[in-house]
Amino acid sequence: MHQERDGTGRPEPVRTGAPHLTASSDKGSIDVNTCGPVSATLPGVADEHHQPSKIRTTALRTPVRNGTPRTTATLPERTEMRNTWNDQNSQNDPNDLHNPNDPLAPGWIPPELDTTRAHPARIYEYLLGGMHYFDVDREAAETALRHVPQGRAMVQENRAFLARAVRFLAESGITQFLDLGSGLPGTGNIGKVARSVAPQSRIVFVDYDPMVAVHARALVADADPARTAVVLADVRQPEQVLADPELRRVLDLERPVAILMAALLHFISPKEDPHRITRTFVDAMPSGSALVITHLTDGGHPDQAEAARKAWDRATSQLYLRPEEQIKAMFDGTEIVEPGLVPRPLWRPDGEPRGDWKEIWGLAGVGIKP
Repeated sequence: MHQERDGTGRPEPVRTGAPHLTASSDKGSIDVNTCGPVSATLPGVADEHHQPSKIRTTALRTPVRNGTPRTTATLPERTEMRNTWNDQNSQNDPNDLHNPNDPLAPGWIPPELDTTRAHPARIYEYLLGGMHYFDVDREAAETALRHVPQGRAMVQENRAFLARAVRFLAESGITQFLDLGSGLPGTGNIGKVARSVAPQSRIVFVDYDPMVAVHARALVADADPARTAVVLADVRQPEQVLADPELRRVLDLERPVAILMAALLHFISPKEDPHRITRTFVDAMPSGSALVITHLTDGGHPDQAEAARKAWDRATSQLYLRPEEQIKAMFDGTEIVEPGLVPRPLWRPDGEPRGDWKEIWGLAGVGIKP
């Protein structure tokens, strides 16, 4: 990532308003106008937690429609992602490169991009030390950190657990991975973890947010397109996800699949029935498939946890903390492997677990479908 420089060679200051982003790789490029400051921590002000990413930024003019800044996204080549999120409202040919409902078609405009509301994937990205977030996401994250200072360590342990779980499953012979609610895969990409063990691994990333999906497609552009797909779909509609043609192209559902639901289900409300969602995905997979779940709890500090949870009140998804018995019920249809449903640092650690593991609130486990 770089900043535009003035005639003296110094970085131009970050200005209020919307810089126009160009995300690029050797497979293509994406222009993403963010409708607002992208981040308070661009490379010129990177700190110990936020280092420059590989996505390059260039300040350009903000396009405006009907007085409202909008987001544009363009790719010079056709990609493998389908907009299942909008398919039900579209009669357009999905192979049409100018399909207005395809987030990766040239000139695509998102139906809405509300940068006044934080998004869980971008909050998570900020806490992981990534660079792809808006000011509102940073503010929500910092609000949570004021109440739960170990919050950054919690998401880092979540990512570390996920890497260990994926490595364990790949070593056990599973080479297909369905990453639900994947967020931004650039920071600790699980595809790279799986392929470090089994280079032939197939991975499908699923997220319902159009802008997250656009960024995700750029961040995995170097991966083998025959074994990788980014799908825009809502995991709360599992039947729709499972029927997606890109998922079906990459994954063979007659062979075991690892279903990854890391830091996802605590954003599913009781009314949306997370148990039904997990069971639908598990039932669609053959014997030998796996279910990976991490879920936040209050860590035995309900008042402190509730204060931190309120940071998500104005986000696009609310946060729901659950007790152990409710989380364990989400593994219905599988047999939980050792060491069971445990705090993330205690799940098959690479060495001695951190001494403050009790401060890493939440539980994690891996279930295998018999």
